[in-house]
This record gives sequence, structure tokens and C-alpha cells, in this order.
Amino acid sequence: MPRPSLNDLTAFVAVATHRSFRRAADEIGTAPSTLSHAMRALEERMGVRLLNRTTRSVSPTEAGFQLLDRLQPALASLDEALDSVAGFRGNVAGTVRINAPRLVAGLLVRGVLPQMAERHPDVTVDIVVEGRLIDIVSSGFDAGVRLLGSVPKDMIAVPFARRLRFICVASPAYLDRFGDPGTPEELQRHHHCIGHRMPSGKLYRWEFERAGQELSVEANGPIVLDDEELMVEAAIGDLGVAYVADWAAEAALSDGRLRKVLTAWMPAAEEVAVYYPGHRAVPPALRAFLDVVKDLRNKEP
Repeated sequence: MPRPSLNDLTAFVAVATHRSFRRAADEIGTAPSTLSHAMRALEERMGVRLLNRTTRSVSPTEAGFQLLDRLQPALASLDEALDSVAGFRGNVAGTVRINAPRLVAGLLVRGVLPQMAERHPDVTVDIVVEGRLIDIVSSGFDAGVRLLGSVPKDMIAVPFARRLRFICVASPAYLDRFGDPGTPEELQRHHHCIGHRMPSGKLYRWEFERAGQELSVEANGPIVLDDEELMVEAAIGDLGVAYVADWAAEAALSDGRLRKVLTAWMPAAEEVAVYYPGHRAVPPALRAFLDVVKDLRNKEP
């Protein structure tokens, strides 16, 4: 059997990942009809059907899924091999567009961007703050940043050095007045909670865990916010208990403006990762960004 070309295999991964000839064609820069003919030619050359087609959708067959699982890491390794010689071409230049929630964007600014500026002064990092989970490929981003558990399965993830843990915090003055809650249920009965409205519009139910027991509670209170930094400010202002990521509250905790409560009930820390599509070549600017993220993780004790 003649070996398929790298272009055909890359095109197949794009179609199988997007489940759409149109979106895959937009990414590759060709016409959907041309891409469809190329996929039929690939199937004939390999002697196996790789894609199920209907008038409205396209999806991999069992053989297609198996090929996709093998090709994605292989293409990623190929990109890494090609990028390994980038240093011999001179300085890396270009723009890398990153989609990230506001909290993580702050961590990038404080931790990753200083290293990028020092190592790769000709690279521009364009960060767009977005709370919703979006399709980074169709939205024109090189990569996104999210909790590792929410990264789409067809993406390659590079974890950050720092994990994220959700905590409950309140000001000393508030706790002097209302007391420390002993259980999550006491939040509903005896405390003011600073609510968190999610990008979808729904109110976030606070999640707790202890000795394998998981529960969630509705946060009742006079304030609802959609930004963690504002939630921290509200808690500092004695307005109630806030449920936030530890990154957002670390400064206020270190100088005593806030105290942690319900520490025995908080869920385990979660990994945060940069993720990017594994079915296309990784631009040098993005590769440089990923290398900085990896280096910072390796330096973490």
C-alpha cells in the first residue's frame, strides 16, 4: 500500500477533530469539496473507510478513531522535532494568541510573560480574557488555558507549575461577628455568602469534600459577582464568605485581611494547563511559550 502523504494525514486529523469539512477546510486553507475528495482518495489508498458521512455531519469510524489516536501524538512529536532546530534559524519571532480566564491571565502576566520577554523579545503574547469555554481553533487562538479536567480530549495539554485550589475566605471582622462556620451547611443557615455567577448565567454551587464525602450548597447572600477579584474585595470589605481560587486571595491571606474557613472541607487542588490542537503544526512562537511553561514547571520544587 502506498504511504499516504503527510498533508493527507494532517488533513484527516483536522476533519476528524472538527467533525466538519467546512471548519477543517477553513483551518487548512482549502475548499471543503477539495478536502472531501482528498479524504475519499485517502480511504481508497488505505482500503478502509475512515469517516462516516451524512448530509449534515462527519465523524470517524472505528478505524478512523484508531488512526486519529495514533496520529495526534505522532504529529505533535514531528512538530517538536522540527522546532528543535529553530534556534539555528535565529531569534523566534511572531505572535501567540492565548485565550484564558481572568484569574489565570493574571498568573501568566506575573509568571510566564517576564520569562517570555527575557528569552524571546521578538514574540508578542496576545492574551484575551474569556470566562466561557470556547473552541479556540474556530475562534482564531493558538492556545487556551483552563483547568486540566475541562480541556477537550482532542487537545494536547501542558500543565502549569502551580495547581489551583478553591478555598472559603472571610475577613477577621466578619468572623468576629458571625463566627467560623463548622460545616458547609452552616453557611446557608448562619452566614452571608458572596455568590458567583458563571459565564452561562447560572449561580455556581459551592463544592466541598471531606473523607470521600462530596456535597454542594447554594450560596445565599445579598451579593452576586462574576469576577473573583471582586469577590475577594467584597470579602475584605466584611460583606460575607467568598468561595474563590487560592491564587485570587493569596495577597489578602498573607497580610491578614482574610482568613480561610472550612479548610477540612475544601476539594483537592486541580491542575491548570495550556492546551492547543495536536493536529496541526505548532508555530515557533507558541512552541517558545510552551517551553517556558514547561521550564517553570520543572523548576518547581
